[in-house]
Amino acid sequence: MLKIFKYLKKNEWMLVVCSLAFIVVQVWLDLKLPDYMAEITTKLQTEGTPVSELLIPGSYMLFCAVGSMIASIIVGYFAAKVAAGLAMRLRAMVFDKTLSFSMEEMNNFSTASLITRSTNDVTQIQTVVALGLQVIIKAPILAVWAIVKIADKNWQWTASTGAAVAALILMLSVIVVFALPSFQRIQRLTDNLNRVTREHLIGLRVVRAYNADQYQQEKFEQANVELTNTNLFANRLMTMIGPGMTFIMSGLSVSIYWIGAYLINGAAVPDRITLFSNMVVFSSYAMQVVMAFMMVSMIFILMPRASISAKRIMEVLNTESSIVNGHETTGEESVMGQVEFRNVSFKYPDAEEAVLRNISFTAKRGETVAFIGATGSGKTSVINLIPRFYDVTEGEVLVDGVNVRNYNQQALHNKIGYVPQRAVLFNGTVVSNVSYGDNGRAGASEKLVKEAVGIAQGTEFVEKMDGQYQGRISQGGANVSGGQKQRLSIARAIYRQPEIYIFDDSFSALDYRTDRILRSALKKETGHATTLIVGQRIGTIKDADRIIVLDQGEIVGSGTHEELMTNCSTYQEIAYSQLSKEELIHG
Repeated sequence: MLKIFKYLKKNEWMLVVCSLAFIVVQVWLDLKLPDYMAEITTKLQTEGTPVSELLIPGSYMLFCAVGSMIASIIVGYFAAKVAAGLAMRLRAMVFDKTLSFSMEEMNNFSTASLITRSTNDVTQIQTVVALGLQVIIKAPILAVWAIVKIADKNWQWTASTGAAVAALILMLSVIVVFALPSFQRIQRLTDNLNRVTREHLIGLRVVRAYNADQYQQEKFEQANVELTNTNLFANRLMTMIGPGMTFIMSGLSVSIYWIGAYLINGAAVPDRITLFSNMVVFSSYAMQVVMAFMMVSMIFILMPRASISAKRIMEVLNTESSIVNGHETTGEESVMGQVEFRNVSFKYPDAEEAVLRNISFTAKRGETVAFIGATGSGKTSVINLIPRFYDVTEGEVLVDGVNVRNYNQQALHNKIGYVPQRAVLFNGTVVSNVSYGDNGRAGASEKLVKEAVGIAQGTEFVEKMDGQYQGRISQGGANVSGGQKQRLSIARAIYRQPEIYIFDDSFSALDYRTDRILRSALKKETGHATTLIVGQRIGTIKDADRIIVLDQGEIVGSGTHEELMTNCSTYQEIAYSQLSKEELIHG
């Protein structure tokens, strides 16, 4: 938990120091009240005391109460400001850190867990910091100061107060020891509940299509019941603190007055007024001591969960990306746009076997190179190595003659227009989605957006939308069809005007006619660039300058469509499974 505080800024530390000063003032004012109360009590018991003499200590008590309230408000304001600033910074840091993660780190932290860490966990820390500045700092000052005030009083009263404090500490320790494992489990179960909920919402159409509502409901109920039961157990333990505190405070009050009554009864008449006054003052101070420990108990309630939250946040912040950023920003002019694989082998983290073995090929500027193979043959894995979503296990990948490991990530990604298998759109407009990858150019040009959408064969449906190019796109592109999402994703890559185009099975949702027209328009647009296409359909890739056939992570064929139809049995099997001989011969 303490490691989190290193993210406080200097001005926030200044606010903490100011809070400390105001807390000292507040405690001093609070502890002056019993002194004035004792003075008033003594005057009341003294015969012939005029009312006017009670007004002075009474006015001092009022001043102390108002001053304490003002100091408390100022401390609360400073605490809220520090806590909110720290929470905002932590959320930003967690988000920024996830942006630097490779796919390996993203797989280690589930999406649901990262969402929980950046929201719920940060909120837990914010709550503890806000209360902590008011309570953690105040409690020891109040306790020590109050103990000093009563240290020279009757030893029986002091002993009873010590016994009450010991009982309080014992109670809190036992409760925290049993509750801490539950709080750790609560965070994991919260992640699990978020995961189940997110999975259901994303797959809602499939759930309904397969009448799996009951199955999903049972999964949710199981996760929900587990979380609820664990929360109940932890909270029931914590609710014991309130009654326990009340019992201890009431018991302390009874013991102080019982001891006081015993002492007063045995004292001489002149000493009884002094003893009674001391008893009233001691009772007030003793309550302040117990109140100090009660404040600490609030932290005991919140700290275990906050400590776990801090640990989870630090796990994210301390995780170093397996992708180390290079320094190169440009490649060799003579091989601009060239992509080369040299004896590349790759296996996913924690996997036993490599998914790619000894992959070597060169795609030159202006060429279209396609990849085809059975499901699981490694097509997507090949192209994921170019933008460094993963790093190779063996060999090297070169872009513009430079190993991708040596590139600055931003410079490397600016060279690439990437269209994934699953089209991804963001909440916004057509313009904001298409110009999303604008290579750092200032502002989005609607003219260039229209051209890119036109090449991607999306003009017709875009211009039918309300607002046309300023038409709204909902989160994930839920208000457009699969084919429309793919065309907008392709338009995004075209708008980027990169050196290298990567299409990862990006035409699968298009009908054959649209696919053919789009590829024809795309070929004219991308003639200056290197184009890499992963495809499942022969019709999509047969016009490529070179087709690389993959099988179980190895290259089993390379050449044009015509060459592969004569010398690659794997390619022939794929071709004949999709098209007749006449279609293959006549196109």
